Amino acid sequence: MSNTQQRIDDLVKNNDILLFMKGNASFPQCGFSGRAIQILKACGVDAKSIATVNVLEDQEIRQGIKDYSQWPTIPQLYIKGEFIGGSDIMMEMYESGELQQVLAAK
Repeated sequence: MSNTQQRIDDLVKNNDILLFMKGNASFPQCGFSGRAIQILKACGVDAKSIATVNVLEDQEIRQGIKDYSQWPTIPQLYIKGEFIGGSDIMMEMYESGELQQVLAAK
């Protein structure tokens, strides 16, 4: 495992709610990342409890996370080490109530 993959793995395993995104929770720098934060807030998640990684500040992470998850786009949500998906999947799960259940169970 490369250093970048190890760093990503550590982040994923050590944060209950982790969002790889463009920008941060206070200042998302793309619409999809902003929507991901809004969905989590709508689920009752305190923004302070969301760990975020700004992929715009780290090119190795920006590419590495796509390899790690085998998922081509940012943002990417992880809950308790489990890859959930991007903003479209988050929206679908939120609308069905599934995301709230996953967050509550964790």
